[in-house]
Amino acid sequence: MNKTNLLFGAVFVGLLGFNNVSYAQNEIKFKEFTLDNGLAVIMHQDKTTPIASVSVFYHVGSKNENPERTGFAHFFEHLLFEGSENIGRGEYMKKIQSIGGTLNAFTSNDQTYYYEVVPSNYLETALYMESERMLHAKIDSVGVETQREVVKEEKRQRMDNQPYGSILVEVLKRAYHVHPYQWAPIGSLDHLNVASLSEFMDFYNTFYVPDNAVLTIAGDIDYNQTEEWVRKYFGEIPKGTNEIARPSVVEPKRNKEIRDVVYDNIQLPAVVQAYNMPRKDNPDSYALDMLSTYLAGGKSSLLTKEVVDKQQKAVQVMAMPLDLEDGGLFLFLGVANMGVDVDSLELSIDEQIEKLKKNGITDQDFAKLKAQVENSVVSRNASVAGIAQSLAEAKVYFGDASEVNRELEKYNKVTKADIQRVAQEYLDENGRVVLHYLPKSVQSKEGNQQ
Repeated sequence: MNKTNLLFGAVFVGLLGFNNVSYAQNEIKFKEFTLDNGLAVIMHQDKTTPIASVSVFYHVGSKNENPERTGFAHFFEHLLFEGSENIGRGEYMKKIQSIGGTLNAFTSNDQTYYYEVVPSNYLETALYMESERMLHAKIDSVGVETQREVVKEEKRQRMDNQPYGSILVEVLKRAYHVHPYQWAPIGSLDHLNVASLSEFMDFYNTFYVPDNAVLTIAGDIDYNQTEEWVRKYFGEIPKGTNEIARPSVVEPKRNKEIRDVVYDNIQLPAVVQAYNMPRKDNPDSYALDMLSTYLAGGKSSLLTKEVVDKQQKAVQVMAMPLDLEDGGLFLFLGVANMGVDVDSLELSIDEQIEKLKKNGITDQDFAKLKAQVENSVVSRNASVAGIAQSLAEAKVYFGDASEVNRELEKYNKVTKADIQRVAQEYLDENGRVVLHYLPKSVQSKEGNQQ
């Protein structure tokens, strides 16, 4: 349900109720226009609270990188906070925070997203700041060296020193053999270290251009005034002149299981499974999303009840469909309970999936599942920041921002039979990647025995 690439993030939410009801989605009204330079602009008015969200969605992620220069998109997520020709180094965050605003950014395989949430009387300031990022970003040797160290520290904290932190990297390089999804957004530090300043400049001039972006403003705004400011600050930015690389290669569907062992700084072994998934815009993505919630979305989910609580084979089981633009992965992570063999845990997970394939889902569980979906959609669009992101992603991935108003309708079209069907079709052992995460202490013992 959450369409961002945060591995095993907070995807699952509590139940609203147990009645099998098809809910109507509140319409998100908006206005949109396109500047002469190609920048798509979407505005949503909500005067409930005196705040406004400004976001820029750049259609560039790790899949757009040169295989010899991976990590550029994620690196730029950091680099473009360095400042601009008119904003001093390190002043970008301070300026937004000084007016009572918050800001952040994230990078995925498919996109880079920047946003600020500010008091609405500072909307013009936020628009100016984002226009500076697009037009006059400070890209020099000082900033590059500074952010290289930042990215190195992030990798140490989130991957090297984080239990199971390498899962995405280890899965992707085995699951994709021809498509550039084969490397994670963090990329290679070696590539970043040897890259020249001119290469960074070229990446910026290619992808961080108005005709590769969507600007979304949501909240306590006046449509006419907002459009006037947008034209003032973004209208002068020239179109990009470089060709924007979009991968055209199609990853062949795997038809053989790939198995491997990863030794990590962990105490408890784990099982990771990754199955083929279709493109993000495939209608089955909604059923697969619901399937992940049914299997491992919270305390009442199938795998939690059966494998964690009843069998006590695992301390936690998680599932997440990584619904990437060109075809993603359906991921499982099961962390074994103390003393439980990793093969035994894998067998228990597989048994529950096979039962679902054979027997389907009960009426009661399906009613609970639909309630979870309703709550998730409503919660995601309960803030102006959430609405801004939903509008931008609908515009880019579906070609129409109004798709945001059809999301719940698409979930409501999913039937019990669809849940069973997608489990049978996509959770195919013949095409999956299976990784056993084992403590490095086990590797040492195995080495001594040889």
